[in-house]
Amino acid sequence: MRTITLEEHFATPGFLDGPGRELRDQARQVGGRAEQLMRDLCDLDAGRIAQMDAAGIDMQVISLTAPGVEQLEPVDAVALARDTNDVLAEAIARHPTRLSGFAALAIAQPDLAAKELDRRVGGQRFAGAVINGHQRGRYLDDKFFWPVLEAAEALSAPIYLHPTRPPRAVIEASFGGFSPLVTEMLAGPGFGWHIETAVHVLRMVLGGVFDRFPKLQIVIGHMGEGLPFFMQRVDVMPVELTKLRRPVSAYLRDNLHYTFAGFNFPATFLDLLLEIAVGRIMFSADYPYASMVKARGFLDQIPVTAADRALIAHGNAEKLFRL
Repeated sequence: MRTITLEEHFATPGFLDGPGRELRDQARQVGGRAEQLMRDLCDLDAGRIAQMDAAGIDMQVISLTAPGVEQLEPVDAVALARDTNDVLAEAIARHPTRLSGFAALAIAQPDLAAKELDRRVGGQRFAGAVINGHQRGRYLDDKFFWPVLEAAEALSAPIYLHPTRPPRAVIEASFGGFSPLVTEMLAGPGFGWHIETAVHVLRMVLGGVFDRFPKLQIVIGHMGEGLPFFMQRVDVMPVELTKLRRPVSAYLRDNLHYTFAGFNFPATFLDLLLEIAVGRIMFSADYPYASMVKARGFLDQIPVTAADRALIAHGNAEKLFRL
């Protein structure tokens, strides 16, 4: 059975000297496994391929690791997005059957970001784009960003909406009052950035993004960032209130796709399966932050038919990303 993973990460030395500096510095302080993680992030060749082989992963669709370029000054974001996409394009060219990629976009300059998306998807056959959450407190429901969404729809290029930290004011109000490390984890991978992503998606729905761009497809990880649990609850906001064309849940079922991304949790998977159905669920491992071996083992154990397992493992991704 072919396997394709979709929330897999890389970095460059230039990125780790810039927006990834905090990630790099923390790894140096911790040492050991954390420093190895930095090396794994920057390896787009033999080491990564060997780990994929050992885990039984046939292809990774790779994206620039968080925090991406979204929080940079616009001119810096444009330059770094271009440079990291160049590195990724070269890696894909070296390993065309093993690697694909999502383009980083400097959405602070939407027209340039749209051109970059066209260049990478149209010219170099990238699978789509990655956007790391808000851009300095602005979300994709803001019409300022709609040139990027228009380009994505026209190119049939899905956007992977990856978590990022909430805006500073939200962190202080909702996650502060603890030790710095507890606040960091609570606002980040422990809870906050998943809820942040779910709120971002709901803002897009309620802001009319999918009425304006009905063919636009968004991918989110971590078994849906909590949204499947609220699939029926969100419809307490009826169309008479929202002024949308359809119920909120309809957009979550028709314009979103959902990946595992390190959430190897059977109960969470079952909720996603029951609410979304198999045709919009896709495999991922969240490498190198999570184990490809454990992800592959989880894929083999989920309670679905062989045909549905194949859709999750590769079939849905092949169709959506034209892999």
